[in-house]
Amino acid sequence: MSRAARPCRATFLFATRDQPGLVARVATFFYERNLNIVEAANCSDAHGGGDARFFLRMSVDIAEHQPESDQSATRRRLEDDFDAMAGDLRATWSVGYTDVVARVAVLVTRENSCLYDLVLRQRLGELPCEIPLVISNHLTLEHVANQFDIPYHALPVTDATRLHQEQQLLDLFAAHRIDVVVLARYMQIMSDDFLGRAPPVINIHHGFLPAFQGAKPYHQAYAHGVKLVGATAHYATKDLDQGPIIEQDVVRVDHRMGPADLARVGRDVERLVLARAVRAHLERRIIIDGRRTIVL
Repeated sequence: MSRAARPCRATFLFATRDQPGLVARVATFFYERNLNIVEAANCSDAHGGGDARFFLRMSVDIAEHQPESDQSATRRRLEDDFDAMAGDLRATWSVGYTDVVARVAVLVTRENSCLYDLVLRQRLGELPCEIPLVISNHLTLEHVANQFDIPYHALPVTDATRLHQEQQLLDLFAAHRIDVVVLARYMQIMSDDFLGRAPPVINIHHGFLPAFQGAKPYHQAYAHGVKLVGATAHYATKDLDQGPIIEQDVVRVDHRMGPADLARVGRDVERLVLARAVRAHLERRIIIDGRRTIVL
């Protein structure tokens, strides 16, 4: 069921070299078209060395300016005009509309906590998206998808069949018009070719990267006497667990907690961090700048 917001808004993301008058320039662009700005955020960043960078997110109400009979043409004209302005400023930009609801594919293996959390948040309206399918390399979590009447696809994978299985994933993404893929503890490494052809992929990792990689991370954490348990959500890239970070958080723990306690706390923070990251993506709050993200 569509959960598009009303009235309809267009959200623009904009990035360029910092220079005087950028906020005024973009705001004037919308003022001249009688479009009301309902949300805006921006920042300048000079910490990376060289020229400072400027990032902006601006949402405008377009409901009164797009008759249904001419909606596509109206939006195309707006985008063409904005592109011309952005070109003058040597900026990169993108736009999304709240009445175009994102379609999310959730990939899982055997752990159910993140899957339950994402689906419940989506059903409560906290995540503005549709979840048309759940995909796994096992049958373990089929009953979870069935509880919510979400189609479930089990695609087993081995090293020998990985390329074939990845093509099956891509075919499902295309058939279901998937806009973003969420790895909700999907415990498989994906090929560079797959990530290059797939929609954006968001992954959740157990900890502040790159700590305690591999099997039994919470047993490793216990053995090291950690005082914090955390999670990191990031975009998946060819560099394993090193893609642009979207969201992180930690919870304080102590020596009295065993591996099972750490895992319980870890599941809590993983669910929260992943939900925040997915929501930020769906609300078009993220600008990728090299190996990092700007979340506005």
